[in-house]
Amino acid sequence: MHNNKKLFLIGLLAVSLLSSCASRKIVYLKDMEMGKHYPIEDKYEAVVHRDDRLSITVSCKNPELAIPFNIYGGNFHVGIDGNIQTSDASTRVNEKGYRVDVDGNIDFPILGKLHVEGLTVSQVTNLIKQQLIEGDYMKDPLVSLEFLNFKYTVLGAVGRNGSFSVDGDRVTLLEAIANAGDIAVNGKPDRVAVIREVGNERVMYLHDLRSTDLFESPCFYLQQNDIVYVEPKYRKKDNEDRGWQIGTTLLSAITAVCSIIWATR
Repeated sequence: MHNNKKLFLIGLLAVSLLSSCASRKIVYLKDMEMGKHYPIEDKYEAVVHRDDRLSITVSCKNPELAIPFNIYGGNFHVGIDGNIQTSDASTRVNEKGYRVDVDGNIDFPILGKLHVEGLTVSQVTNLIKQQLIEGDYMKDPLVSLEFLNFKYTVLGAVGRNGSFSVDGDRVTLLEAIANAGDIAVNGKPDRVAVIREVGNERVMYLHDLRSTDLFESPCFYLQQNDIVYVEPKYRKKDNEDRGWQIGTTLLSAITAVCSIIWATR
């Protein structure tokens, strides 16, 4: 009798463990092989879009020459005594930046309107450098550019829907999903869409986050204003999943109770 009791208890514990493990876990990049090398796009750059706000700073060996090109809080300013002084980065007023208008232009000091929509960060900085050199404003200018409002949106079957802002301009699709609380139980990891503005159109790219094909997607690194949408399962499937979860939870509870009763008899 004692052996039968022990076998029954072991069986109940096994069922309890199996039922508690029944909840589904998504395996990302499950076809990724140990030791295999996957290329990284180290030359990735964000592309400028309409309504972006850009922080652009110009500097050179002669600080006074750069002052007119830093009206939104450049590195240099003229003191009360008329001398050139270096501004502390913590006190700079650079929150507004240059807004890219509906035509894709920014209004840059002295240089006037510059069309920057569709250009990468390096292309914009090179454009400004070229204009400064050709206008004979300075010989060897240094131009830096940062996004002030880089954001993306995550919708659908994730832990937390909403818009997210990041420092800098480099965020991967996997990071975006993680920031949104991961894919929900009713989400489809093989139906993750990225809706992107390309010129005057919107284009949708579909991804399977379980496959390493993701590395080759143009959306592995998100662009400004991208919309990530995780497709949910059909309602009928949702109900089945919910019933399965409730059933396994009840089974676990009943098994635990029976185990305790049987063990204490």
